[in-house]
Amino acid sequence: MKKLLKSILDDSKSLQERSFTLLFAFALSALFVMFVVGIFVEESIVDIAILGGGFVFFFLLAFFSIRYGKVKIGAPIAGLLIILVLLPVTFFTGGGIYGGSPIWFVFCILFVSLVVDGVIKYLLLGLSIVVATICYGIAYLHPETVTEHDVEAAYVDSYISLIIVCGMMSLMVGFEIWILNREKEKSDDKTREIEALNQAQSKFFSNMSHEIRTPINTIIGLNEMILRENASEEINEDAANIQAASKMLLHLINDILDMSKIESGQMELNKSPYRTGDMLSDVVSMLWIRAKEKNLEFHIDVSPELPTELFGDEVRIKQILINVLTNAIKYTNKGSVKLSIQCERDGNGQANVIYSVSDTGMGIKKESLPYLFTAFKRVDEDQNKYIEGTGLGLSIVKQFVDLMGGKITVSSIYTKGSTFLIEIPQAIVNDEHIGEIDMEKRRMGKEGHAYVKAFEAPEAKVLAVDDTAANLLVVKKLLRETKVILETVSSGEEALKRTAEEYYHVILMDHKMPGMDGVECLHAIRTQPGGYSQESKVVALTANAGADVEEFYAKEGFDGYLTKPISGKELEDALYKLLPTELVTVTEYGEKLAEESTAWMMSHKKKTLVKITTESVADLPPQILKRYNIGLIPHMVQTQDGLFRDGIEIETDGLLSYMEKEKGYAESKSPSEREYEEFFSRQLDEANNIVHLSISSRVTNSGCPRAIEAAINFGNVTVTDTWHLSSGQGLMAVEAARLAEKGMDRDAIAEKMNELKEHVHTSFIVDSLDYLANRRQISVRVARIANAFMIHPVVCLRNGKMGVSRVYFGTRERAWEKYVSTVFRVPGKIDRRMLFITYVGMTTKDLESVRAMAEKRCKFDEVYFQKASPSIATNCGPGTFGMLFFTEY
Repeated sequence: MKKLLKSILDDSKSLQERSFTLLFAFALSALFVMFVVGIFVEESIVDIAILGGGFVFFFLLAFFSIRYGKVKIGAPIAGLLIILVLLPVTFFTGGGIYGGSPIWFVFCILFVSLVVDGVIKYLLLGLSIVVATICYGIAYLHPETVTEHDVEAAYVDSYISLIIVCGMMSLMVGFEIWILNREKEKSDDKTREIEALNQAQSKFFSNMSHEIRTPINTIIGLNEMILRENASEEINEDAANIQAASKMLLHLINDILDMSKIESGQMELNKSPYRTGDMLSDVVSMLWIRAKEKNLEFHIDVSPELPTELFGDEVRIKQILINVLTNAIKYTNKGSVKLSIQCERDGNGQANVIYSVSDTGMGIKKESLPYLFTAFKRVDEDQNKYIEGTGLGLSIVKQFVDLMGGKITVSSIYTKGSTFLIEIPQAIVNDEHIGEIDMEKRRMGKEGHAYVKAFEAPEAKVLAVDDTAANLLVVKKLLRETKVILETVSSGEEALKRTAEEYYHVILMDHKMPGMDGVECLHAIRTQPGGYSQESKVVALTANAGADVEEFYAKEGFDGYLTKPISGKELEDALYKLLPTELVTVTEYGEKLAEESTAWMMSHKKKTLVKITTESVADLPPQILKRYNIGLIPHMVQTQDGLFRDGIEIETDGLLSYMEKEKGYAESKSPSEREYEEFFSRQLDEANNIVHLSISSRVTNSGCPRAIEAAINFGNVTVTDTWHLSSGQGLMAVEAARLAEKGMDRDAIAEKMNELKEHVHTSFIVDSLDYLANRRQISVRVARIANAFMIHPVVCLRNGKMGVSRVYFGTRERAWEKYVSTVFRVPGKIDRRMLFITYVGMTTKDLESVRAMAEKRCKFDEVYFQKASPSIATNCGPGTFGMLFFTEY
């Protein structure tokens, strides 16, 4: 029995063998039971003899089939004997339909289905149906052929057969389910193991790429400084060779990283408009030195009809051409290498660009062509063993071409040379013909042109953060001519110390640093209480490469990113676009850059499906507005000195000072209906639909009714009354933007917002009622009494209406503590993704104290300290803050 159980549970055996063993074990047991029952119920001698003989025969058949591994032969033989001999004989000798035989026909079907494979299985199943039909027909037409049972024997035989067959069927189905579950568990374990290996591999390649790019950044950056110096011709030539060799090394690193992404299914294309002439110039300038080193002729033939601008993944197309051309140069010892580019237009704004690379090299053997695009496989290894290479180049080319919907073909004659033909369909951005171009002049202009700075900005303050001293040195040298005020630190912690004391126009932030990394440092800067650089432009300096990098940094809130190694041009271009224009003195080159940048932005704007908009009183930080592309219309602030746009022409601290020191009057005003119409019209230049989240219609001077009226003129604008203001309204805008990112349509988003507004909690604790008295919302006498008794009211919004929910007595600190301790006691489960602490006129020390109180009560994934807009500040005054969050819905 132990051996039998071990055989059934042996994973090394096939499911068929294990099922055969289990079925035969129970079938033989059943036959033995039926044999014994037949004796007790006085079955016919023939029936008992057949049962006994069948038991012995099938026992021997099972023993030899299992013992000698002949289940594939034994199972069909057993099935055939059961169908043709055992079942018909027991049917006619065991009472026909008034015995247990019909039930055993069912067992026969199960047996054949589980233990027999292939065509034989279906033949036996068909045969069993035929035999059963014949047995039933003969018994019906010639009942005398059936040995009759008495009533008692019929019931006993039928009942026992039913119990045995049902038990066996239940057992077998359970066994099959158990086997399948075990196999699923193994498969899941294997899948997890493979995923873990893929993650480890991706992490390894990513780390390797990062570690290699860091020193290459130093080499290329400092080498660029040598090229700028206009030294002797020999030094310049050596420096140019170093530059080209470094870029080739970088190209090899990209190949390895891309192959790991392709294998793990993570490779994505990053399409954008690009200039065809500049792309080809980059490729040629990188490879002409290698051709020159081997004394090869390098010919370039570009069709004059090629469009000047196309839409595609420029980086991957470069990679394709560099890989194929590198191979051609590698395997050609004399003669030439030629790159030809042709273009076929389809009349629908699409072009099929055909790149042809021909060489006079050793060619490829016919039998090697099927393996040409296999990773890590090098054809004709004996002939090419002294030629360097990773064996990845052409495999990556094939993968990229397939991703782009193109095709690649190879023609080759061994010892005569090869031609690779690559076709890549791309959209046409600018159909102006490129015309006759001299790639040699382009290359010489690219390599030999003297350095010209794009701009000067002597008053601009830039902070560079990188844990590698060599990288900071490179940035410092590359920006030397721009005259920016550059400060450097080597960690995120040091950066926070600087931003707490100084404002920087642009921060260059390394991503991977020990301790606090660049992403954590960015979030800390954005939410730094009392920090001076919360709204600074931050550019990621990263050694990470890939199509998903841009999306990652944009979502994290960076204003841009640069991939190491960084060139001086890339660094200057990035600063030029981010620095305030009034600080920048533009050179002739910079003016050209500005024109190109503007043209780029105007020409390639793509509309989103749904854009979320709201008002300045929503109190959202700039990084959130940018991250979710939320449009903002400003409210107005009316004072004795005029009307000012909220947060643009007037800021909170200045307004509070005006109201305190000069006893000035200020009142918030919402935009007019016409202003809403103009705002919606501008926003629809960027999106097909608008969902506007408006301030509660039930508060004083609400713009919601005007926004609704303005939206009537637009069939694709929906205005939602949020029932909230300040960051409560802002929270709803953020959630709506998240839904828009997921692809939800305008009506569905509006419906969700109507559900969500009952789950948003907006409340503020007010330090003094003087400002409400100043706004004439309460009497001056009430304000004085409240101040005399040190009353601190908590103002909240319920169903869109503002009212006092409770009051606290005593010092402000004691009142704050009580407010924070009760604010999170709300119905429902708190959504811990985001908390806004929106404040007016509070010190850094006050804010840190409030943060500590909040963290004791409830932990949130993101906590934003947001200074209230001037329109909100006019109502409550300094010392006011609120905890704004929502519960799950």
